[in-house]
Amino acid sequence: MDLNISMGSHNMQNHTNLKILGKVKTRIFTGGSGFWTRKVRKENIDGDAYRLYNLDVYGYKVHDKMGIYGSVPYLLAHKLGRTLGIFWLNASETLVEISTEPAVKYTLTQMGPVAAKQKVESRTDVRWMSESGIIDVFLLTGPTPSDVFRQYSYLTGTQAMPPLFSLGYHQCRWNYEDEQDVKAVDAGFDEHDIPYDVMWLDIEHTEGKRYFTWDKKRFPNPKRMQELLRSKKRKLVVISDPHIKVDPNYSVYAKAKEQGFFVRNHDGGDFEGVCWPGLSSYLDFTNPKVREWYSSLFAFSVYQGSTDILHVWNDMNEPSVFRGPELTMQKNAIHHGNWEHRELHNIYGFYQQMATAEGLIQRSKGKERPFVLTRSFFAGSQKYGAVWTGDNTAEWSYLKISVPMLLTLSITGISFCGADIGGFIGNPEAELLVRWYQAGAYQPFFRSHATKNTRRREPWLFGEKHTQLIREAIRERYALLPYWYSLFYFAHVASQPVMRPLWIEFPGELETFGVEDEYMLGSALLVHPVTEPKATVVDVFLPGSNEIPVFQRGGSVVPIKTTIGKSTGCMTDSPYGLRVALSTKGSAVGEVYLDDGHSFQYLHQKQFMHRKFSFSSGVLINSCADERGRYPSKCIVEQIFVLGLKKQPSSVTAHSSDGKAQPVAFTYCAKTSTLSLEKLSLNIGADWKVHIQ
Repeated sequence: MDLNISMGSHNMQNHTNLKILGKVKTRIFTGGSGFWTRKVRKENIDGDAYRLYNLDVYGYKVHDKMGIYGSVPYLLAHKLGRTLGIFWLNASETLVEISTEPAVKYTLTQMGPVAAKQKVESRTDVRWMSESGIIDVFLLTGPTPSDVFRQYSYLTGTQAMPPLFSLGYHQCRWNYEDEQDVKAVDAGFDEHDIPYDVMWLDIEHTEGKRYFTWDKKRFPNPKRMQELLRSKKRKLVVISDPHIKVDPNYSVYAKAKEQGFFVRNHDGGDFEGVCWPGLSSYLDFTNPKVREWYSSLFAFSVYQGSTDILHVWNDMNEPSVFRGPELTMQKNAIHHGNWEHRELHNIYGFYQQMATAEGLIQRSKGKERPFVLTRSFFAGSQKYGAVWTGDNTAEWSYLKISVPMLLTLSITGISFCGADIGGFIGNPEAELLVRWYQAGAYQPFFRSHATKNTRRREPWLFGEKHTQLIREAIRERYALLPYWYSLFYFAHVASQPVMRPLWIEFPGELETFGVEDEYMLGSALLVHPVTEPKATVVDVFLPGSNEIPVFQRGGSVVPIKTTIGKSTGCMTDSPYGLRVALSTKGSAVGEVYLDDGHSFQYLHQKQFMHRKFSFSSGVLINSCADERGRYPSKCIVEQIFVLGLKKQPSSVTAHSSDGKAQPVAFTYCAKTSTLSLEKLSLNIGADWKVHIQ
């Protein structure tokens, strides 16, 4: 089956917005007193079609349109004044062919009385072709980017609210060797004063690649190891893949075999393929009973050695089959309900992540938010956790391509996304590693990872000069945690991407449309990673009327933490600061969201705090943004920086909600137009005002 959908940049008020055309190459426009027709010139095909087919691709090629780990059959079209979306709901192999015409002048002739009309128009045709299934297409009419994101979320869900720790820094490699290795790496972060939140263990931590087990020689006391991490308010993530080693003595295999929980081959037996454990069978996550059973495996009584600080990483779930066609499962394998694998290939990993997230919630009796990272994904994967860009390479081109890759994921609803810091494959030079940390610190999922047989690359192994730069990047990430957490709350409740292409924030500025080497974090921060070696200068495009000499958008207030701890959990009660960047009119607004960082009480009991900051006419106001929330906090705002203040004030006073006023000491730098207020003691959750006169 295939379908053509055409989009033109003509006047949408008078003509058809989107038209399902089949293979028709002539359109009819309505408007005026008659019908207008035109000749269509031959279209310029935009290279090969994009292939949506989830595959395990080791060291994927930059700019390749062939399938890799995940597929989201969703297209956005944006022009000045209008944004539209198309969601093609089909999980089989799909090709998307995009062809465009340049902007040209056309002569349109009226049918009937002689008349002619000149029109400038460009056109993009999109052709969708799926191997099987039904045509199930949703047209999202916008008209703004925010409208399209919200409309799409009605169909697929919003980003799950992550636990706070997962927004910190994650340390991973294939593999940390044993408990002593974990202990030494953990101590290294403290010794070098670098915060981190999560230690990761790859497949070698298991007994012969049998998931839900521990290698008894390498990890004889996993609970003791986890208690060490817990003492510093840190977490552990372990891997759990969909392939199950064929071994009658392995309880997970034996129970799944007994209950018929594996994908079947076309002849009716269990499908068997080769993956990390050797000969393996693959759990059929499309079966609700399999998902329910798999979820039960995470119970503390079942998963021996696990604790409540253990979270999960789903890998190889495209699914990866080493000797299969294109390293995946045969299309005629049979799933629950007698569906062939070809019908649902792209959604297989989605179902594993769903089952994993539900399992972590169930083990806590519904009290704790899970963290689950998946490599394979589909539309809606955002409901269950995070996604990363897979097996990238330690080369500058992969650092550069990570920005548009993550922006693409972000606008498809998957805000919690990242790329392996330093590149998974190969050994990054020190400069590349530093630049990657600096970029990753301003991307949603922040994890360093490396394959086997690469040199160790913990942040302190490249000399003190580079250690200092990496430390600064990671610490700035932790300083911005209040802003990050607030952005994820807005993604969760309002479908707004955390990481945004410039055109989302500046939809009326044509110059932003093709920019993919810089981006916005929320609406306030503009980020331009350095992605070229030996660069000392970069050209940064500043859209809008931002006159502030920092990459904070004029008119915004960004909340920060002023004290950095060993982990996010160590910073719960640390003070806040506010970075107030004034617009050309001397005003600014911002928000902060706060809850306990780990439970669902924000949802069920409205235990949260949502505050609004506004600056106008020399007054900064902290007020309640959502009266439903109830979350007491002892945290104070101890520091306020006002950027862009044109003249030195004569006095600054703080006014509490009961009317009491207190003078505030301040310093003013005329060179940078910056006002600094420090040693404040203003409760983050109380109403107050700061008057600058």
